Amino acid sequence: MSEEYINDNPDKAFIAFMPSGQRGIVPKGISVLQAARMLDVDLDSNCSGNARCGRCQVEYSFGEFPKLEMTATPENISALSGSEERYHKRNGLGQNRRLACCGIIKGDLVVDVPPESQAYQQIISKKTDTDYSKNMQPMIELYDVTVEEASMHSQTGDSERVMQAMQAQHEISISHINPLLLRDLQKLLRANAWRITVAVKNDAIIGIWPPAKSSLYGIAVDLGSTTISAMLADLVSGQLIASAGRMNPQIRFGEDLMSRVSYAMMTETGTQQMSQAVRRTLNELIRELCAEHDISTKEIIDIAIVCNPVMHHILLNISPVELGNAPFALATGNAINIPAQALKLQLHECADAYILPCAAGHVGADAAAVMLALKPWLDDDNVLIVDVGTNAELTLSYQDNEGGGHKRLLSCSSPTGPALEGAQISSGQRAASGAIENVRINPETLEPRIKVIGIDAWSDEQGFADSDIGVTGICGSGIIEVIVELYLAGVITPAGIIDGRLAERTPRIVASDRTFNYLLHENDNYQIFITQNDVRAIQLAKGALYASARLLMDKVGITQLDRVILAGAFGSHIDPKYALILGMLPDCRVEDVSSAGNAAGTGALMALTSKDARIEIEQRIELVEKIETALDPDFQKYFVSAMGIPNSDDPYQKLSQSVTLPRPTSNQTSRTNRNRPARKRYNTA
Repeated sequence: MSEEYINDNPDKAFIAFMPSGQRGIVPKGISVLQAARMLDVDLDSNCSGNARCGRCQVEYSFGEFPKLEMTATPENISALSGSEERYHKRNGLGQNRRLACCGIIKGDLVVDVPPESQAYQQIISKKTDTDYSKNMQPMIELYDVTVEEASMHSQTGDSERVMQAMQAQHEISISHINPLLLRDLQKLLRANAWRITVAVKNDAIIGIWPPAKSSLYGIAVDLGSTTISAMLADLVSGQLIASAGRMNPQIRFGEDLMSRVSYAMMTETGTQQMSQAVRRTLNELIRELCAEHDISTKEIIDIAIVCNPVMHHILLNISPVELGNAPFALATGNAINIPAQALKLQLHECADAYILPCAAGHVGADAAAVMLALKPWLDDDNVLIVDVGTNAELTLSYQDNEGGGHKRLLSCSSPTGPALEGAQISSGQRAASGAIENVRINPETLEPRIKVIGIDAWSDEQGFADSDIGVTGICGSGIIEVIVELYLAGVITPAGIIDGRLAERTPRIVASDRTFNYLLHENDNYQIFITQNDVRAIQLAKGALYASARLLMDKVGITQLDRVILAGAFGSHIDPKYALILGMLPDCRVEDVSSAGNAAGTGALMALTSKDARIEIEQRIELVEKIETALDPDFQKYFVSAMGIPNSDDPYQKLSQSVTLPRPTSNQTSRTNRNRPARKRYNTA
């Protein structure tokens, strides 16, 4: 356990709330709801903790949690109380659910807060390209067929006569009917005068219904390290119907991928636990989407999934341990088509799950989906695609005019970590109502203006103070903007140091141990600081991203890019100007950076609805040149230079044409190594 959370007081307990990751040390004997309020956890309740409203339902996770360096046991929470039993008799509690207002803390705990118990749910915005279904070749098609009635003169089985009818009426050769359908086939034929509708996938019949069925549904899933997005689509028209998102429940086992690999390595049943958690969440998302549109889950006959290699292996209940060490070997990189039942997904009994191919141990099906959506092989420019997230994937599309004029695709993964999404930041949080998403700082007064998710007005405009939504923290786009704004205002030096000398100009610069913090916002209850530790976390994340991009460029011998495309839900919320000033990306003009939204989700939808899309990506992925950044000796060189803002070696000449960048002084540079990150301390006395 990190120093800030070490508990040496027997009267206190360590408690971690998931999926937000908020944690701290609280007194034993208080309720879980009280602990949530102490730690500013978003847990709903409107009955003053009297077990009447049922809004504070939570789940407890027990076992070893190496990432948190703790063990949680059932004895660490009080038994079911009389109030909970009475509530359950009146209203019912969900499976494994308890009321947080009734649970008394007796020891260390991990508490899962489901979405419906959050007053301000995270905004998981994963919009997709509306033209993804253009020119699609449907993966599954519906056909009405009239079958010859059985008679004493024809001893052919019903299934064989269905296949014969398909050949005669639609000129489609069927190899077999899924055996799971045979138990209902005869009854269905006779009840409908020998007319039925069949669903055909490749050369097999995978579904049968009464005649004139016109709709068929599938689910596309973008399974990310931090969030999971599921999209419901009409397989006949190819159109997106709806989408829904959840936090990835595996966060309780580790916020970053290597922490989850470590959990699988250190815990005998670790892979199984993480696999069960994500499969359960997928089923919840599927049920949610179907319920909203009055569709039975049995109508979902296909599912396509994209994910990074670690998520890929865990979903399949394959140990990801080999992905944590060189040579980062995949169990398989091929596309996988597996019965959905094998993944415990509650869909149509004959539904398959299609998982897109992985290029390498650190370049997964999510990167393949982004390539499928953006098709960089059709572009003559040198384009860098960056799917920004907890683990970023980068693809460079290079026009090799000297090597025959063909397109080269190079791809790698960058270990950015969760800091860019608000995690590992002192006041960081996921993107939800109340999170600071935009910041502007007056360079003369050093006073900030903030924009908060859920409030239309800026903090200095009418209506901000009157909103019922409070300021609860700062999310990824906000932390990027505030660091850049502080840099442009001279508060943060190009070396990434909060300049304490400015405390003479403004009370917002506050000493903390041997470093300084910047006070971004305060109210009657708490203060939101930008600490030296926060700046360092962002420097580390953006440094890894920049270094990975430069390695790809080195491999093809270029120093300039024509265009940069930011993909992913987080990428779509980053202002290109701020991303460049921070030094997340190699130097280019601001207007040459664009957003593609959730390209991985678009690729998943394309693979769900189009046979041609699956064929195309399976062929293209074989041509991708995989680069392992961890093994490249130049990675450290680029990483160190990228710790500067925007970069200690790269002058960012193109960016300087539109933005005036501060220049370092010898005094600022010399102070870099004399500062160490501030530590947040909890008093456990």
